[in-house]
Amino acid sequence: MNNERRSILKMLSIGALAQSQISNVFASSAGKALSGVDSSNQKHIEELFKKSIVIDGLVIPKGWNQDSFEALPKSGYTGFATSLTSYNLKLALNSINEWHQRIEDNPNKLLLATTAADFIKAKKENKTAVLFGFQNSTMIERSIDNINLLYEKGTRWIQLTYNQRNLLGDGSTERTNSGLSDFGIEAVERMNELGIIVDLSHCGPKTTDDGIHFSKAPASCNHTMCEALHRNHPRAKTDKQIKALADKGGVVGIISLGYMLGPKVRKETTLETYIDHIDHAVKVGGIDHVGVASDFAIQGLEATGATKENWYTPRLTRFKPSYKVQWPAWIPELDEPERFLNVAKALDRRGYSTGDIEKILGLNWLRYFDEVLK
Repeated sequence: MNNERRSILKMLSIGALAQSQISNVFASSAGKALSGVDSSNQKHIEELFKKSIVIDGLVIPKGWNQDSFEALPKSGYTGFATSLTSYNLKLALNSINEWHQRIEDNPNKLLLATTAADFIKAKKENKTAVLFGFQNSTMIERSIDNINLLYEKGTRWIQLTYNQRNLLGDGSTERTNSGLSDFGIEAVERMNELGIIVDLSHCGPKTTDDGIHFSKAPASCNHTMCEALHRNHPRAKTDKQIKALADKGGVVGIISLGYMLGPKVRKETTLETYIDHIDHAVKVGGIDHVGVASDFAIQGLEATGATKENWYTPRLTRFKPSYKVQWPAWIPELDEPERFLNVAKALDRRGYSTGDIEKILGLNWLRYFDEVLK
């Protein structure tokens, strides 16, 4: 790591980020607590949050507008992984080009992220880094070489399957559970060669297991939850999967969407339920392998005009009953731009050190990006 990156990391962390090697920087706790400060004081968590690298594992950018830009400074985001159109190669490239243009038109607000260093740069320059990726691999079509083209255009993460089966493997709600195809394994190998993250969030159980096993680089689940806390949900990952992914260096991003976390959103399922999922993932996979993720627009679902008629009802036909879609779908404290400040305060109340809060907010994603992206 060069001197500039090291000095930036020292500046960004409130704790002891003074190690000489990047692996040590991300592997160690970023300070046990704020020097001379009672970490239970929420004002100091606000100070910590402002200085932290904050990375959202998945933002849905559909309908990005002025409201989205206005939400950015409120969010405190250093960067996010964005989900682009994956239906076919043509539409995928159009979606990439649209985001390139958006970044070019807003150079004082956005920058393209292709490495971990870009997130550090974004923090230093008070911008937001955008990591291009896809929640399906259908845009690869039938050619592995299309992965090269997508990489050249800026793609840095690809979810192998969505809920349904595709050419690579079975998704989370597919009736069968056949895992990766030979074509899927070939795609994973090419992604590893190039430095594209292998994401398994919507993959079926066997495809998830295969993705962890066959990927030489650590895989991720950039927006998921713990099956131990939300039983029999097809999108949740088991303890065995979380541990296997973490053992290879991967990161699990805990999804903020309320109905993914438990039943009876806002009654039984609250912000504390979200922290429960973080807690459980940390106990299973370790503090270095858990991050945060939203899975909706940066300003929140309610702010984008989601209603029972236009959001909930269509999902009753798009998703199988096993998806357990609910209305209302969101937890209020997570459905606003300040969601991860709220999470940081809740983690502090649970007794997490300032260093561990920093890791969950973004340093774990940063360490992971540094390892996987080339």
